[in-house]
Amino acid sequence: MNFQEYDLGLVPSGKTVEVKLSNSAIVRIMNKANYIEYSLGYDHQFIGGYIKDSVYRAVIPNTEHWFVVVDLGGYCGNIISSARVLPDAD
Repeated sequence: MNFQEYDLGLVPSGKTVEVKLSNSAIVRIMNKANYIEYSLGYDHQFIGGYIKDSVYRAVIPNTEHWFVVVDLGGYCGNIISSARVLPDAD
C-alpha cells in the first residue's frame, strides 16, 4: 500500500483534526486499533472518506491514540498533505 501517514499521538475527545490536501484524496482518521487493521489490509472504521476540498476538519470522538492516513485509493499520482490537531481557541 502506498500512503502518507501521520501519527497524532494521544488526542483528547472533542479536539479538531485538520488535514490539508493539494488535490482530492481519501482521508482516513483512525484510532490505533483501526490503523493496525488498515495496515494489515483488514476491514476498519474511520472518519473521513473521499475528500475533494483542500482542507478537511473532523472532531475526535474519543480520547485515544489517533492516526491520519491519506491515499489515492490505488490510483497513480502525487499528493502533498499535512495533518495536525488544532490548538484550543483562546
